[in-house]
Amino acid sequence: MQAGLGLLEIIWSIFVLFLLVAWVWVLISVVADIFRSKDLSGLSKALWVGFVIIIPWLGVLSYILVRGDRMQAHALEAMSQIEDQRREYIRSVAQISPAEELEKLAALKERGVLTDEEFAAQKARILAG
Repeated sequence: MQAGLGLLEIIWSIFVLFLLVAWVWVLISVVADIFRSKDLSGLSKALWVGFVIIIPWLGVLSYILVRGDRMQAHALEAMSQIEDQRREYIRSVAQISPAEELEKLAALKERGVLTDEEFAAQKARILAG
């Protein structure tokens, strides 16, 4: 009997640990979104953070119900900004000019690797971006 009880306690402990990690994740996400929100004033941010700290369950639940749709928009905006910064950094480090890319494309076309249509499409992409 003791071994079975010990196994149940281990499973219960793992479950409680999982719930604790999930709670901390949600709490951090909500607080991060509060600070990331450009549409909230400083006083509003302070009130939301205070509400989340003083009464965590009710504060987090209220924030998700009231501003949950904006949380997704803020997360997508942040990911978009990170992606743009990553692309800009790669371009700045690579330092390949459009002229060099066009020369490479012309060489590939001369060797027969690219068709006229593929060359024209790649040329338009390079000149556009």
